Amino acid sequence: MLDRHRMSGRLRRVLAVAVATVAALSALTACTAGSSDGETIRFALDWTPNTNHTGLFVAQQRGYFADAGLDVQILPYNNTAVDTVIDAGNAEFGISTHNSSTFARASGAHTLSVLAPLQHWATGIGVKADRTDITRPKDLDGKTYAGFGDPGEVEALQQVIRNDGGRGEFTTVTLGTSAYEAVYSGRADFTVSYLGWEGIEAEHHGTPMRYFRYTDFGFPDAYAIVVDANQDWLAANPDRARKFVQALQRGYQVAADDPDAAAADLLAANPGAFNDEGLVLESQRMLAEQFMKGPDGRVGAQTREQWAANSGFLYEKGLLTGPDGAPLTEEPDWSTYFTNDYLTAP
Repeated sequence: MLDRHRMSGRLRRVLAVAVATVAALSALTACTAGSSDGETIRFALDWTPNTNHTGLFVAQQRGYFADAGLDVQILPYNNTAVDTVIDAGNAEFGISTHNSSTFARASGAHTLSVLAPLQHWATGIGVKADRTDITRPKDLDGKTYAGFGDPGEVEALQQVIRNDGGRGEFTTVTLGTSAYEAVYSGRADFTVSYLGWEGIEAEHHGTPMRYFRYTDFGFPDAYAIVVDANQDWLAANPDRARKFVQALQRGYQVAADDPDAAAADLLAANPGAFNDEGLVLESQRMLAEQFMKGPDGRVGAQTREQWAANSGFLYEKGLLTGPDGAPLTEEPDWSTYFTNDYLTAP
């Protein structure tokens, strides 16, 4: 996803679900088998509970954290970017995105990606399904994009259009969550939708969409979501970090291998949080089928090649800034932005 900075920012908009206050409060939960030192591991959500979080709630519901002797607290989202919360030491782990993680670390945050629950882009460029004048990205030239104001958002869309033979010229209006309604009603021509939520939701609401996926038009793949950690905490707590990441990986593996049961765990952990439980089930099935597993069938691992391709695009476009706020002049060593060291062995 284009800088979901804030995955706070983008996914708060992308995964807008009508959730009662009790749902947010229910997210503040703990796995109650005490750790050996009594210290709680805090995990920051980027939005109210949804299928991007299923593996976390599976691990909680099935006692994987408790079995590892860990006390885990799930923090409800707030308006602060998750990577900012982690960097400040107010959470040890949290949900971020490939782009958000890249922007944060480039700017000096002590954050590190330790697990990728979604191995691929889970967003697509969306237009109304009945638009016969828009059949491919190059047809978006001269049209109006209803967007979200995220860094890198426009540049990625321009590149996809150019890769398809277009000029990459369109009008942008920043509308946030209203972007979807603007496209559904015809007031804007296209937006970027999260396939595993809005894509299904649009069908349920009788407003079917057509989607163009970035990688179908030569744009590099990305990890739709990642789990970031406080790097200083990792260094000080290597054993506990490994136990936590592996229990979390185990939860996400269940979500990939048995999506129906995992969706049931998500619903059980968050009673009353979803007004369309069928959408939750369909979403989890889609994520499991298309986005969660690597080539070996496992969930979680990351590669330097994928980081270099997607984050390298952000660097080449001059979008990354260092701790001083100035654009980076030297491409980072992308192998330092993530680690597989805490995952279970293949």
